[in-house]
Amino acid sequence: MLIVLPTMARAEDALLPSSTARPEPEAPVAQTIAGKVRGYRDQDIFVFKGIPYGDDTAKHRFQPPVPSESWTGVRDALEFGPMAPQGNSAQATATMSEDCLKLNVWTPSLRVGYRRPVLVYFHGGAYSNGSVNDEVYDGAHLCRRGDVVVVTVNHRLNGFGYLYLAELGGPEFADSGNVGQLDLIFALQWVRDNIAKFGGDKDCVTIFGQSGGGAKCATLMAMPAARGLFHRVWTMSGQQLTGRTREHATETAREVLKNLGLTPDRVAELKTIPMERLMEAMRAAGSSWTPVVDGGVLPRDPFAPDASPLSAGIPMVMGNTHDETTGLIGAGDPETFSLTWETLPGKLTQHVKKFIGDLSPENIVVAYRKFYPDYTPSEVFFAATTAARSWKGFVLEAQRRAEQDGAPTYVYYVNWPSPLDGGKWKAPHMIDIPLVFDNVAHSHYTAGVAAAQPLAGAMSEALVSFARTGNPNAPGLPVWPSYELRKRPAMIFDLPPHRENDPRGAERQLFESTEYVQPGT
Repeated sequence: MLIVLPTMARAEDALLPSSTARPEPEAPVAQTIAGKVRGYRDQDIFVFKGIPYGDDTAKHRFQPPVPSESWTGVRDALEFGPMAPQGNSAQATATMSEDCLKLNVWTPSLRVGYRRPVLVYFHGGAYSNGSVNDEVYDGAHLCRRGDVVVVTVNHRLNGFGYLYLAELGGPEFADSGNVGQLDLIFALQWVRDNIAKFGGDKDCVTIFGQSGGGAKCATLMAMPAARGLFHRVWTMSGQQLTGRTREHATETAREVLKNLGLTPDRVAELKTIPMERLMEAMRAAGSSWTPVVDGGVLPRDPFAPDASPLSAGIPMVMGNTHDETTGLIGAGDPETFSLTWETLPGKLTQHVKKFIGDLSPENIVVAYRKFYPDYTPSEVFFAATTAARSWKGFVLEAQRRAEQDGAPTYVYYVNWPSPLDGGKWKAPHMIDIPLVFDNVAHSHYTAGVAAAQPLAGAMSEALVSFARTGNPNAPGLPVWPSYELRKRPAMIFDLPPHRENDPRGAERQLFESTEYVQPGT
């Protein structure tokens, strides 16, 4: 039976008066290098939202971030900052702005000298969309559970963060293909320089992220400028084996210029084109945006042909969900939930042709019917597309970490099926976000589901244990060994959590011969 521990007591709690009849406390004020910020209290947690960690990027478009201007007096930090520009121009409302380099902090105390582990979260959205301006990323529960400081970050996305212009625009644009990553490094530098004033330990920083956020973490592991700014990595359904090549990225840049009616010698004009018009041109280019192996800020692929030696000494946790593609594919193609044996091969070809290599869809179906005789055609579709598309990169990244001499890697899977919509989604992409944040009330997959809370307790306890020690083993869990290739041990987050060796090994072996293609590259 899973035992979920109560919230960990904090050392300074013993210093508080015992009376419950306390006056309403004043709003917390913290000192940063740029100036003082005023937050608010969420019960016993201090919250600061929308703190600028860099200047308005409209003034420095396609350039590395620069520090925000300092201020006098006390600046309110009560609301989230704007999202980065994304989507189509019709969505460009007041909630989007190039002035998006803002972060949020949750802390149990502003007591300087009390060195809490720091958890820095990067959101998903495939480098193109998303933000941390959502209740599911609220850090208060993690603070209470583990006596940690939580930071969440917004940064430049899509072409604003990853449009590679160096081949066309020259040295001025040398870093343009990775300025979104440089924003994240800038945020980590802010953490290094300021987090002590929020009760955090700059020498105990864990970066974590889901989907594109996990891929951002993996990419930072190969970026020299990020070295020393984080000390542990926890990724959820987010792996980045390779970046885009300069040639591929330059083709996209040419397409964006063409959509704007500009010739390559007019690259500099991109710096002043209105945001909405530039968004439309980038969207019309139809590109997937990912970091570029530019030979400078990203000198090599993060996990190809091996794991970057730059981060060999950093402990890492890698996670994946059992049914990734019910959310990644099924949400956009409802037909995949009502397939027949006759329509299944065609759907496999439609969605994962580039991932299955020389394997024929028909042979894949035959293999899965042997693996899982009770599966329906739709269940075979989601299992096979998860294994070929989402899980393949995960398996390779874990293997390459295991082959590297250095710090341990720990692997987990979320197998717990959400009961949403009669259970059709099972354990989809994104289901681990409310679980690791211990925010089950704020996700449609887990809201109102009593069984989700014990699982959230287990996963969030593992996260804070990892942030504190570099090891995710926590009370209430079975022993979680580090990953190695002889047994391939993994923690299975289900009810109850348990450990398995080489989960879904037959599926792994089926796709072992196929060449993995990083989505977006």
